[in-house]
Amino acid sequence: MQKPNANEPKPIRKLFYAWIPVLIVILDRATKYWAEHWLQKQPNMKIPVIGDYVTFTYLENRGAAWGVMQGKVNFFVILTAVLIVLFLLLVARTPSDRRYLPLLITFLMLIGGAFGNLYDRIFQKHVTDFISFDVIHFPVFNVADIFVTVSFILLMILLMFRYSEKELSFIPLFGSDKKK
Repeated sequence: MQKPNANEPKPIRKLFYAWIPVLIVILDRATKYWAEHWLQKQPNMKIPVIGDYVTFTYLENRGAAWGVMQGKVNFFVILTAVLIVLFLLLVARTPSDRRYLPLLITFLMLIGGAFGNLYDRIFQKHVTDFISFDVIHFPVFNVADIFVTVSFILLMILLMFRYSEKELSFIPLFGSDKKK
C-alpha cells in the first residue's frame, strides 16, 4: 500500500459545500419577500439606496433578462430545471481536490441563483426584481440574478485562464471522449 503524498491536495467534501446554494436561495427569498411585502405597496416608487444611482423599485418580470420572451414562464421553468440538473451533474463529476474548489463553488453559486428564480417562476408565475441601476438604465434585477451573472463570469474566467483542456476532461464538452 502506497503512502499518500503530504503535498497532494486533500479531497474536497462536496456535501459540505451544499450550504452555498442553500444560503443563496435563503438570501434571495428573504430579499424578494421584503420586496413583495413592502416595495409592492409603493407602486412606481423608487427608493434611493445609493443616491439616485442605485434604487429599489418593484417589478414582476414574466420573461428573461431585459424582459425578453414575456409570458414564456413554462419555457423558462423547463430550461432552468434542465440547467440546474446539468450543473448538479457537473458538481458530481468535478474532481475532489483543492485545485477544483473555485470551479465547484462557481457551479454551486450558479445553481443557487438559478434555483432562486426557478422558485419564483413555479410558485408566482413571475420573477420578483427590485434592484435598479438608474444611471445606466440597466434592467431591474434581484439577488439570484447577481449570483447567476457573477458565477457565469467567474466560470468563463476559470475556463479560459485557470484550467487546461486536459484538466477539464471530466466535462463532456471538453472532450473526455475525444479520440487520442
